[in-house]
Amino acid sequence: MPSGEYAPLDDQVLEHYATSARPEDERLRNGTGRIEFLRTQELVRRYLPSDESCRVLDVGGASGVHAEWLAAAGHHVHLVDPVPRHVDQAAARSRSSAAPFTASIGDARDLGAGDQTVDIVLLLGPLYHLVDRTDRVRALAEARRVLRPGGVVLAAGISRFASLLDGVAHGWLGDADFAAIVADDLATGVHRNPTGRDEWFTTAYFHHPEDLAAEGRDAGLDVDGVLPVEGPGYWAIRRTAGRAGIVGDDDVRQVLEAARAVEHEPSLLGASPHLLLVARRRSLTRTRSSALPAP
Repeated sequence: MPSGEYAPLDDQVLEHYATSARPEDERLRNGTGRIEFLRTQELVRRYLPSDESCRVLDVGGASGVHAEWLAAAGHHVHLVDPVPRHVDQAAARSRSSAAPFTASIGDARDLGAGDQTVDIVLLLGPLYHLVDRTDRVRALAEARRVLRPGGVVLAAGISRFASLLDGVAHGWLGDADFAAIVADDLATGVHRNPTGRDEWFTTAYFHHPEDLAAEGRDAGLDVDGVLPVEGPGYWAIRRTAGRAGIVGDDDVRQVLEAARAVEHEPSLLGASPHLLLVARRRSLTRTRSSALPAP
């Protein structure tokens, strides 16, 4: 699709990531965020070839927290993100790395990569902030377009019940402002935070697990399934960690073990704060001449 035929990202989303006191990289490397990072890394590794390097497009890759380890594992990685702060941080990370990757400003709905030029597409964030279903399907269709036949897209979503369960963990449900946010989340899936409280996140869409799979199918992908990232055990740790987010290695290990134990149990999917759509491209379409820059 040609550029410019979609609405820009919500200004609140861009401001959240541009000014947040806790950058995305810091969030994923510390406290309960480590659970999301380690489990996502574990799931991504399942779909990487074990004996050869591949081309990875990390869409919405923020400051390069996943691009860094993927490049270190020998893969050719290009990161795309709509937030200039993130791209600057990713470029700095790459320059200081023994295994560099490339990074550029871009939008998940209109990727600059050519048709059938990459092996893996990661969408570990873009679907959060596209509140219109048409935009989310378009982003997934773009992932399909750039994938080679047999390529895999791994797309993260936030569970419809994430705010509700976070409210229980932190005791926020008694706050009228937070309760109103949760009510809207449950009714519509659209999360809006008019309070400005950073810990209550920013404008986003929260998925029912089956809706995430349906969006993949509507984008023309062959859906393998939807997996829990942190799993249901996360909320027990979230509560005991408190607002400081302090969590020990043994707690992390137990949450990860619990997530693996029930990852194919559909009745528990929505209890995981994050979900991961696994889908593939198996058919051929038109070609386009542009390609990802080489690292």
